[in-house]
Amino acid sequence: MNMPVKLLNRSMLLASAPFLGILIWLLVTQLIITIPNEKPTATGMPDTGTATATKTAAKGLDDASHLAATTQASIKKQIHLYEQTNANIQLIVSTVSTQVQRPLLVYDRRITGKLGYTTRTIQSSKLRAQLFTISAQNFSGYALKVKLGDKDAMRMVLGHDKFGGSETTLAAVKRYNAVAGVNAGGFADGRGKRYPLSTTVLDGQYVNGFDPTHADLFFVGLNEDNKLIGGSFSNKDQLDRLKPKFGASFVPILLQNGRPVPIPLKWQTSPKRAPRTAIASYKDDQLLFLVIDGYSESGSSGATLEELQILLTRFGAVNAYNLDGGGSSSLIFNGSVVNRPSDGQLRPLPTHFLFFD
Repeated sequence: MNMPVKLLNRSMLLASAPFLGILIWLLVTQLIITIPNEKPTATGMPDTGTATATKTAAKGLDDASHLAATTQASIKKQIHLYEQTNANIQLIVSTVSTQVQRPLLVYDRRITGKLGYTTRTIQSSKLRAQLFTISAQNFSGYALKVKLGDKDAMRMVLGHDKFGGSETTLAAVKRYNAVAGVNAGGFADGRGKRYPLSTTVLDGQYVNGFDPTHADLFFVGLNEDNKLIGGSFSNKDQLDRLKPKFGASFVPILLQNGRPVPIPLKWQTSPKRAPRTAIASYKDDQLLFLVIDGYSESGSSGATLEELQILLTRFGAVNAYNLDGGGSSSLIFNGSVVNRPSDGQLRPLPTHFLFFD
């Protein structure tokens, strides 16, 4: 019975083989048969539905193209309008800025004109330093007008960067590669060293503590906004509120709010005339330094403190302070000594105001 069964199986396999092949082919090729919903036309012409769809698609493409072109033109117009508006705004800003600066420029021309002709100028993004000569009836000297444009354009340094150290202003200028320098506060000698007089501030720190005002002393320096600050201070909190960045001390105060301050009798005659250095400020916060020549400290040459007040008032200064004078008076500009030191050479000092371009 096994033989007939095997024979039957083979016969069935052979008979069904073609159908199995077709089935496998259909599965592999994933044949899709679509039956049209509409009957073909008898005339053999294209289907009107298909033609309509094609025309509709073509019209849609045309509309899209037209919309894109219109949008692009609108965007270009908006960009042009934006650029034009931006240019107009920039022009307005520039005009307003010019109008705002105009009073300052007028004021600068006025105070500069009072000083005379500029002999030398240093101009950079950090500062503008202008040098003038002074010729009076009893003395001659120099004026240095400085406009600071950067927080690091001016600083005060100690002699050899040490408390008790001293060096000439020219040496300090060269060591720091500064463009100009002026002597600063007074000093006291002791144990072979030269110490700054009274309250001295360097980099926002008190060099040797706070010393309350006494014996007509004042403190003068710059604050964190590069504005000149100064005066008499009975306690540290008063000075701290002004946020001093650096400064030194000497005697006496010359001008406050544009008015001369009475000179104490002691300083009117001790000495009467002498080489002088003074620091002052204008309404626009520009600085003015006066360095007056004299042949000695005997009181027979140079300027009196009252004459300094007259000059500073004539030059339009608002606040002014007398710095250390005599043989200490030093003015360095562009690497050279400008004034004539009464000692015949520059004196080593403990504090110096330096300027950087």
